[in-house]
This record gives sequence, structure tokens and C-alpha cells, in this order.
Amino acid sequence: MSDTMRTTKIAGGILSALLIFLLANWGAQMYFFPAAEEGQGEEADATPERGFVVVAEGAAEPEEAAPEVSLTDLLMAADVAKGEKLFSKCKACHKLEDGANATGPTLYGVVGRDIASVEGFGYSDALLALEGAWTPEALNAWLASPKAFAPGNKMTFKGLAKDTDRANMIAFLATVGGDGLNLEAAAPAEAPAATEEAAPAA
Repeated sequence: MSDTMRTTKIAGGILSALLIFLLANWGAQMYFFPAAEEGQGEEADATPERGFVVVAEGAAEPEEAAPEVSLTDLLMAADVAKGEKLFSKCKACHKLEDGANATGPTLYGVVGRDIASVEGFGYSDALLALEGAWTPEALNAWLASPKAFAPGNKMTFKGLAKDTDRANMIAFLATVGGDGLNLEAAAPAEAPAATEEAAPAA
């Protein structure tokens, strides 16, 4: 009986010591390494502080926006032949012969012509209310979006999204009833060559 009691006491002492050790170890971890807040773990520790942005190594920098090309430059580089091909989208409603109106007015001599000025054609009130001429700038805006240029007009064509297509179309239309675009006045003049000052006569 005494041997059993002795064994029980020894086992109880070992278990008590082990429990004390575990409690001490747990307390030390809580003191020196406080647990992360609920919902945050090792992944949260890796998150940068608020207000800072971490850029991954080797990440590509955002591409710079392409420089905007002026309408004059686009027209100077325009391809009349490509504009003529694009006109196939307009053939159902427009003719190129002088005085030949269809669903839309004739486009003969349209570049430089006053807006809504073709005789015998029934224009919408939206176009009749506009003043000015079909300059390359006005045509460019019209071809980009007829509805935005003159809200309420009868044109069902959505427009040409590419600025190069619009420039090609304008360059072609300028040859119909006209001699093409004259962009020399819009082009920057070359600076005159410097001349040496004449030496004063002796």
C-alpha cells in the first residue's frame, strides 16, 4: 500500500511540475509575444502600414499616355485613297455629284460650304440652328459623333472613332468639288536663315 502511495505522489509531483512548466511557458509567450488581433495573422503582419504603397519588385511602370496629335498634323499625313474607301460607309445616304441629294444632302464641295446650305434639301432644325461652315475642324467633330455635334439631327451614323479615319475622310471630301486641302497656311513657317551683318565701310 505504501509503495502505491509513493508512486502516486511521485507521478503527481511530475504532473504538477509539468503543468507549472506549461503555464509558465504560456505566460512568457503572452508577455513577450502578444497574440495578433482577431482577424489578423502572419498575413496581416506583412501588410504595409496605411499610407504606404508597396511596389512589387520587377513590376512594370505605368505607360505614359501617347502625345496628342493635332488635326493639322493628321490632315497633312492623311491618305486620300483610304478616305475614298471609307466613303463606302456613306454611299447609302450621300452622293458626290453636284445637286444630287439623297437621304442626306450631296457632299459635293462640302468642305468649306456653309452648314445646312444645300438648296432643296430638308434639313433638321438641329442643323438649321447651326451657324458657320463645314471647316475641317467642324467636319472632324461631326464625323466623330453627329449626335454630339448637333443633338436632335436626323443622321443615324454613329461616327468614326479613329482620328486618322476622320482625317482621311476629310482629305478625300476636299477633293470632291474642290482642289483638296490647303494646309500651307496652317503649317508653321520656317525661320529665315540668319544673314551675316555687312562690315562697315572703312
